[in-house]
Amino acid sequence: MKRYALALDLKDDSDLISSYEEWHKNIPFEIKKSITDAGIINMEIFRVSNRLFMIIEADESFNFEKKASMDAMNPRVQKWEELMWNYQQKLPFAKRDEKWVLMNKIFDLNS
Repeated sequence: MKRYALALDLKDDSDLISSYEEWHKNIPFEIKKSITDAGIINMEIFRVSNRLFMIIEADESFNFEKKASMDAMNPRVQKWEELMWNYQQKLPFAKRDEKWVLMNKIFDLNS
């Protein structure tokens, strides 16, 4: 199993943050299906202030390029991403077309 950690910021507005969390309490079936169809077994998002931290656990078939390609061909996912962008903002150091930024693991207690 592969494991990834990613980060993203929300717009620093308490009403927007609350709304973003509400959307994630019960995501649409089509969005969940697009995640699992890409080979993602589990996904968790944590928040501190307006910073988000996502953990993805995926099977061996998963890769970010495949997921991006699948998402680009899925109108429901595109609509969801457009909606979520109302709440999200890029990290200051993110690349031009980068939303969630892949984090580097720097410590593992079990290594």
